[in-house]
Amino acid sequence: MPDMTYTLLYVNSPADSARFYASLLGREPVENSPTFVLFVMGNGGKLGLWSRHTVEPAAAGAPGCAEIGFAVDDDAAVSALYRDWTGKDVAIVQEPVALDFGFTFTALDPDGHRLRVFALGEPA
Repeated sequence: MPDMTYTLLYVNSPADSARFYASLLGREPVENSPTFVLFVMGNGGKLGLWSRHTVEPAAAGAPGCAEIGFAVDDDAAVSALYRDWTGKDVAIVQEPVALDFGFTFTALDPDGHRLRVFALGEPA
């Protein structure tokens, strides 16, 4: 089975989303056109942002119906990213909280896609 290494989000404005993700990820896109933007992460994973108005075949889903997970090392890293992102006026929909899988918070990108930062905890 091949590894999953690529996440593609359909966005209203690739330029706006590129600015948002460049600020959050601390890196610039490797590809940037009016209809498509691509980020390559340090672990080799890729995040593509494709204009929902030009994607083929046309996207039928509602905007903001995806969630991207960002695994970090520990609860302190979750809290640090929460402070960083709130300082950048990122919309937060779930404050840091301990759930059955670990410590987490959830934010939204400009299209309403969920961004979940988490540190896995010990099973209860």
